Amino acid sequence: MVELEKYLIPSETPVVETRRHWASLGRNGVIYLGCLLVSWFLLAYLSSERFFSVVGVVLLLGSSAWFAVIWHEWRTEQFVITDKRVLLINGVLTRRVAIMPLSKVTDLTYERSLTGRILGYGAFVMESAGQVQALSRIDYLPQPDTMYHDVSVLLFGPRQAARRPPRTLPEPGSEDEHLTRRLPPQP
Repeated sequence: MVELEKYLIPSETPVVETRRHWASLGRNGVIYLGCLLVSWFLLAYLSSERFFSVVGVVLLLGSSAWFAVIWHEWRTEQFVITDKRVLLINGVLTRRVAIMPLSKVTDLTYERSLTGRILGYGAFVMESAGQVQALSRIDYLPQPDTMYHDVSVLLFGPRQAARRPPRTLPEPGSEDEHLTRRLPPQP
């Protein structure tokens, strides 16, 4: 993973640090596998023709280099949630750091498709005060249930607050009835 310290401010504490789930490589992996099969076919069955041999080798080397770059980007990408902001750090040659302050998050949607539930990934959709953000949707997050809980605690307070029993209204005729204003029943 990336050296996280150079992207954090001294008063920040990382809460979540992860990369996308391996399933995010799926579509490109299938394309790579297809290229490997085509190149294998060209080299195994049509290698007597020089043209097909060259195409097979170029396809094999080109698709392998392409997938190596994609795999390296996946390995170096980092999704970080601190107690103050959300960061998405990615890029191999050009490093990009997308940031959203936690204080700007107005709505958080947590999604898990059927495939995501089977393989163990999910997505966060974050909205902020009517603005389009670079971090509006983060797909293929591993351990999404735990991550959702951690982000909810950061956004809405500690878990102990959720365990408090709900406040109940005083019974009619009790000494504390005057402390609470009862609304008249709606017709």
